[in-house]
Amino acid sequence: MIAGVVVAAAAFPAVAMSGLAAKAGSQELGELPAELVEQSSPQVSRIYASDGKTQIAVMYDEFRSDVPLSKVSQNMQDAIIAAEDHKFYEHNGVDLQGVARAFVNNNQGGARQGASTLTMQYVRMALAYSATDPQEVVNATRDTAERKVTEMKYALQVEKELTKQQILERYLNMAPFGNGAYGINAASQVYFSKKPADLTVAESALLAGMVKAPTAFDPTTDSGYPQAVERRDYIIGNMLELGQITAGEAATARKAKVVRTTERPSSGCVSVAKNQWGFFCDYLYRWWLEQEAFGQTSYDREQQLKNGGYRIVTTLDVDAQASARKEITDRQKDSNPNALMLAAVEPGTGAVRALAANRKYKIDDADDPQNKLSSNPADARKGIRGTYPNTTNPIITGSSGIPGYQAGSVFKVFTMVAALENGMGLDTSIYSPQRYQSRYLDSAAPAGCGGYYCPANASANESGTFNMWTAFGRSVNTYFVPLQERVGAEKVVDVAKRFGVRFRASEDAERANDPDQAHEWGAFTLGVSASTPLDIANAYATLAADGKYCKPTPIASITTQDGTEIDTGKPDCTQATTSGVARRALDAARCPVGDQAQLGSCGGATARQVRDVVGHPVFGKTGTTDQDKTAALVVGTRSLVVAGYLANPDWAAHTDRMSHDIVNPAVYETLADYMRDKPVEEFPAP
Repeated sequence: MIAGVVVAAAAFPAVAMSGLAAKAGSQELGELPAELVEQSSPQVSRIYASDGKTQIAVMYDEFRSDVPLSKVSQNMQDAIIAAEDHKFYEHNGVDLQGVARAFVNNNQGGARQGASTLTMQYVRMALAYSATDPQEVVNATRDTAERKVTEMKYALQVEKELTKQQILERYLNMAPFGNGAYGINAASQVYFSKKPADLTVAESALLAGMVKAPTAFDPTTDSGYPQAVERRDYIIGNMLELGQITAGEAATARKAKVVRTTERPSSGCVSVAKNQWGFFCDYLYRWWLEQEAFGQTSYDREQQLKNGGYRIVTTLDVDAQASARKEITDRQKDSNPNALMLAAVEPGTGAVRALAANRKYKIDDADDPQNKLSSNPADARKGIRGTYPNTTNPIITGSSGIPGYQAGSVFKVFTMVAALENGMGLDTSIYSPQRYQSRYLDSAAPAGCGGYYCPANASANESGTFNMWTAFGRSVNTYFVPLQERVGAEKVVDVAKRFGVRFRASEDAERANDPDQAHEWGAFTLGVSASTPLDIANAYATLAADGKYCKPTPIASITTQDGTEIDTGKPDCTQATTSGVARRALDAARCPVGDQAQLGSCGGATARQVRDVVGHPVFGKTGTTDQDKTAALVVGTRSLVVAGYLANPDWAAHTDRMSHDIVNPAVYETLADYMRDKPVEEFPAP
C-alpha cells in the first residue's frame, strides 16, 4: 500500500492525491488477479518453398521473431540495462529508492521521472499484449496511478517466478524499436541487417536508446537523428560508468557512424512478385482463410497467420515454378490481355507445385503508364483496369468473384469415368455423325435441330463409329454427347464434383446441385461449365493416383513456435472412383497426347507431339470452346499433372481466337522440364 501511494504521487501532482492514492493503494490492488496472464507477443510467420530453405514470403502485423537470450550479444544486454534500469540485478522488481526520488523530483517541478524498472516495463507490455479489448490496452499503457500500482504488484510477482535472465530475454523480444521492428531480432535485421548476436557496442546503444521513444529517437528521420545520436552517446557513457565497457571501447563506439536507413521485408504476397511466387502465395493465403482449424472467422484465421509465428513449408517447387513462368513468357507477353495460365499438381497428395501466368502479381500504380484498361469495352469506358500486366486476382485458382473459364473437351473425361462406373467398356462403340441431334431440349438450337441440343464435331472428317479410345483421342463431340445420354448427365456432373470441380459460377452451381437440372445439362460433357487450371490439373491427377482424389493443398508442413507440427494442410484424400475405373480411363487418356494405350488402339491424337517431347508415359486432353474463346491442355505423368488455359479473364465475349500453338507447348515443355532426369515410370496396367 505504501508503494501504491508513493508511485501514485510520482505519477500525479500532489494536489490530485487525496482519495486517488487510497483507491489505487487498497481497492485496485486487492482486485487484481493473483498472477500476470501472459500472452505470446505477435510473431512473424515465415513461408518457405518445398526445399524448406527458400523463403517466399513473410506474414505479420508486427515484424518480430523471438530469440533466446543466448543469441543476443552481451553488448545489447548491457546496453538496455544501462539505458533503462541500472539496478536491474539488485532490485526485486520495484526500485523503491527510484520511486521516492521520482516522487520528490516530480513534485518540485523537475523533469518528470517515472521510476519504472525494466521488470515493470515488461509487465506493461505483457498486459497490453494480453488485453482482450481496446480499453484494456489503454488501461495497460496510460499514465495513471492505478497502472503504476498494477505494474508494481505484477513486477514483484514476476521476479519471484522468473530469473533475471528470463525477464531480460522476454523484455528484449517484446520491446518496440521503431520503423516496424518489434523485438531485438527484428531490430537488428531492420537497422543493421545482422543477427542480434553480432551487435556492436555502438549498435546496441543506439537500439537501446530507441525503446524509450521509438519515434523521437528514430535515426532515419531528420528530427530524430540528432536526438538518437545524443541518446546513444549518453547510454555509452552509462555503460562506461557501470563497468560494462572500457574507455577505449566507449571512445570507439562514439565515433561509429549512425545508420540512416532501414530494410524490412514487406508483409504479404505482393512483395514476392519479382520472383513470380505471388500467385502461389495468394493461393496459400486464401487457403489459410478457409481453414476452420485456425479460427472461427476469416479475421481470426488471418490473425493467426500474421501473428502466430508459424514456420510454413509449402509445396511450391521453385524450379517447376521458374520453368512454368519461362515457358509462358516465351510465348505470351505480360501486356497481352489474353492470359496463359498454368497449374501443376502432384498426384496422390494434391500438392500444388506451381502456379504461373503472363501476369505480375502486383497492385496497379494509378500513375503507371503500363496499366491497361480492361479489354471489355464496356468496362474500359468506365475506366476499369484489366488484369494485365498486373493483377492480384486469383485468375489461376479461382474464387467467388473469379469462377473460371470454359475449358472445352477436357471435361469429356468425366463422361468417360461415369460410363465406366456404370458398366460400359472402353470398347463401347457409338456411330458418331458430323452433327448429332440429342434428346436434350435447347431453346437456342439452330434451325434444323427441332429445338434440341445439336452439337457438331470440329471437322467434317470426324464422323464414323468410335469407341472410347478413338473418340477421346480425336475428341469426337458426337460420341460423348450420346454417351452422356446413355449414362445420365447428372452422373457425369457427380463425377466432376468427386474429382474436385468447384462450380463457382452461381448458374453452374445451381444446375450441378439439382439432379433434375443436371440431368438435362446436355453440353456439360463439352466443357461449358467454368473451371480453372488448378481444378483440371487436380481432376486429372486423380486418374494418375488410381482414382484417389486429394484436395489441392499448398502445405507441406506447418510448425508452431514451440516446434509442434500440426496436421492442417496434410494430404486429405478420398477414393473418388475405383482403381479399375481410373486405370481404364487413363488408358484412353493416353491417346490424345501421342502415347499408346495398353488395352486398345488409339487411332488419332489432338496433341501428338507431347509424348515425344516429355519422354515419359503421358496422358491428357486438349480442350477448345466455341469460337476458340479458350484453348486448354492438360498433360500428366505419374509424378506431375500440368494444366494450362489460354483465355481472357476480363471479357468472356471477346473475339480473339485462342491458339493451341501457344498453350500446348507451354504446358508440355513445363512438364518435360520437370521430368528431365527422372526415371521412366509406366502407368499401372488396367
